[in-house]
Amino acid sequence: MGTLEVIDIGRETLGTALRIATPVMMIALVTGLSIALFQALTQIQEMTLTFVPKILVIFLAIMVLLPFMLTTLVGYTEGLFDRIAA
Repeated sequence: MGTLEVIDIGRETLGTALRIATPVMMIALVTGLSIALFQALTQIQEMTLTFVPKILVIFLAIMVLLPFMLTTLVGYTEGLFDRIAA
């Protein structure tokens, strides 16, 4: 295994990690911004108002996106195993 192959595997690994994490992070970002906007408009400065909804939304997003995440990860792993076998 040469240096270029290792760099290519590393690039694929980072790309796969971003593909898996980006949807959940974007949902968390939108939720956080909406809650911050709501707090700014109503002047409610409750700390639990920030964390509890965001945790619930992230949990639901992970449950909904789990098939996509597993499919992506299995595809990456199969490609990696094919490289090892070759």
